[in-house]
Amino acid sequence: MSELGPSPLVAGDLNLSVDAARAAIAAALRPVQEVETIPLMQALGRVLAADLASPIAVPAHDNSAMDGYAFDGAALQANAPAVFDCIGTAYAGAPWAGTVAAGQCLRIMTGAVMPAGCDTVVPQELSQATGNRITVQPGVLRAGENRRKRGEDLAVGQPALRAGRVLRPADLGLVASLGIASVTVRRRLRVALFSTGDELRAPGAPLDAGCIYDSNRASLMAALQRLGVEIIDLGLVRDDPAALQATLESAVTQADVVLTSGGVSVGEADHTRALLARMGEVAFWKVAMRPGRPFAFGPLHAAGRSSWLFALPGNPVAALVAYYVFARDGLLQLAGATPEPLPVLQARSTAALRKRPGRTEFQRGRVSPAPGGGWQVAITGAQGAGILRSMSEANALVVLGHDQGSVAAGEPVDVWLFDGLV
Repeated sequence: MSELGPSPLVAGDLNLSVDAARAAIAAALRPVQEVETIPLMQALGRVLAADLASPIAVPAHDNSAMDGYAFDGAALQANAPAVFDCIGTAYAGAPWAGTVAAGQCLRIMTGAVMPAGCDTVVPQELSQATGNRITVQPGVLRAGENRRKRGEDLAVGQPALRAGRVLRPADLGLVASLGIASVTVRRRLRVALFSTGDELRAPGAPLDAGCIYDSNRASLMAALQRLGVEIIDLGLVRDDPAALQATLESAVTQADVVLTSGGVSVGEADHTRALLARMGEVAFWKVAMRPGRPFAFGPLHAAGRSSWLFALPGNPVAALVAYYVFARDGLLQLAGATPEPLPVLQARSTAALRKRPGRTEFQRGRVSPAPGGGWQVAITGAQGAGILRSMSEANALVVLGHDQGSVAAGEPVDVWLFDGLV
């Protein structure tokens, strides 16, 4: 279970800004402490638990950065060609055993160890070969060029990757290049997920009158899979205090995080407030945002254990937006990942957008190349909090800031690309 931080939460029922709510969450969370050592090939998406120091120099020896000819750069002349006798060939993985004397050069392949007596490589396309006689014209290169020096990428003992790194494909390749076959990572974060509501039915079940299919669990489970967490699916929960309490207690005993959708507004059937007041110190916030205004966050306690609750709105788009804005970064922080601000792209809006200052709005948009260069974004139809199709058709969220007003057609706006977010 994650360590619950000592930072007090912002009091509930305030009209918080998005930035204030995100800051309160970040201040409260502490990452899980347990670690495990796993095979490198299973480490994609895991969070590195400690700095990983290089056991070797990279590269391990001076080597050629080009296919060409290696020689002593002191032979280069400013106003006359340098001429060499080629005495052999050095291949990658097969170092040349001899020494290259003055007036001599060696045919060399990319990655081959630089032979003794050589510090410069002329690319083959910048030289002229007549039999074994190689000519290098003045001015085509400087002494020392095209040589990669031992340890210039990494010295022995230098950190190759820092703790908190979410391991990516190139990282695994880097670790493999150091001869390391296993890595120490933080254990996977455990997230319990369920949806609340008497009106919800599971896909595939008969749809009773007045009921709807539960889409939130499918969307949120897919979003969690992108983070590489361990998901505990607790299904659908009725709007019944006893059922909700039993599910929450089960979730707390199994998971570091409880992620719910629905039941955080002030409707008569939303029993969450009274229950959570008994189980923890959860704050209910009215965040100044659209969609996703009702949101609850805080610690829950049951059977001597504790978990963090992220209670998202019930409307499908609002649930996803609140997840991206609040829960995603919180989960990464709990998993031990070093915070990285999401990349923000500027794109010109293809149409006017109505917006009043005093809240942050997240509209669904489709980013595409703009005529004449740059990027443009078009809103994907109606923006109601329950219209999931417009979210499916989008490839970005248009972020209209707290103090921002309406946007004219052609004005730049900030966008979060889904490829960087989900």
